[in-house]
Amino acid sequence: MAKQPFTKQALSLPAQIALLRTRGMLIQDEQFALQTLQHISYYRLGAYWLPFEADHASHGFKPDTRFETVAGLYAFDRALRLLVLDAIEHVEVALRTQFTHQFAIAYGPHALSDPGHFQPSHARWAHPSALEQLAKDVGDSKEVFIKHWRNKYSDPLPPIWSAVEIMTLGQLSRWYANIKASADRNRIARVFDCDETVLVSFMHHLAIVRNICAHHSRLWNREFAFTFKLPRTRPAAVVGGLHLASPRNLYNTLAMLACLLDGMHQSASWKQQWHQLIAKHKPPLHAMGFPADWQVRPIWRL
Repeated sequence: MAKQPFTKQALSLPAQIALLRTRGMLIQDEQFALQTLQHISYYRLGAYWLPFEADHASHGFKPDTRFETVAGLYAFDRALRLLVLDAIEHVEVALRTQFTHQFAIAYGPHALSDPGHFQPSHARWAHPSALEQLAKDVGDSKEVFIKHWRNKYSDPLPPIWSAVEIMTLGQLSRWYANIKASADRNRIARVFDCDETVLVSFMHHLAIVRNICAHHSRLWNREFAFTFKLPRTRPAAVVGGLHLASPRNLYNTLAMLACLLDGMHQSASWKQQWHQLIAKHKPPLHAMGFPADWQVRPIWRL
């Protein structure tokens, strides 16, 4: 098909509301719709009314599609992202802690600089490049503890416990994934009651999820291109709670987070907030890959 120039023009807020009505959306409170579109763009909100379209070509809506329902789904997704970020924070900080502790105890404060501890270069990893990026980040960092180190010491890099704290989650997951010895990876993973291949995969996945949340992108019904390796034996608490039929949806991510939080004794409040969120918004859970019996699975018990 030959490409065509883009000719659509921007619409005023009243014109946006009129367009939605011609397509079949019910808007009972026009002032609420105007206020919503004033702060959430038509284009962004469109990702949330897409499931309500009967025909995407004409953008016609299914009967009884209400603007308030779409706005409520957006509010749910925002609250969901914040709750997921809260869980990721606990897991991320714990991984930083164990990566630092296990490596520093075994190999000393400058273990990151030794290429012998890491995989040889391959298509997605090169220790010299990773080290160069880390040195750049150290040089650019405005963190007080990094400034103190730069002013006091002559080493090319700070000790591992400082360096790890300025890595992004994506960088941390790559450093962990490329530890050379599986025994070293497993020493870290066993703290989370995981096999190292599962934890490596899940941390890569979490870095993607965290970026989605941090950029305020749609999360609730997203299908992930990269799915993490589902555990078969450990953590035992999550194995029976996974939904194997929906590997690309959010459910398994949430179940794994709940399990890891259990291991850190951080899950009670988080699970309670999850149940409250569901009760308040009543979102269509099937779009997140939730099995029909999710509430009776042990992983979700308070």
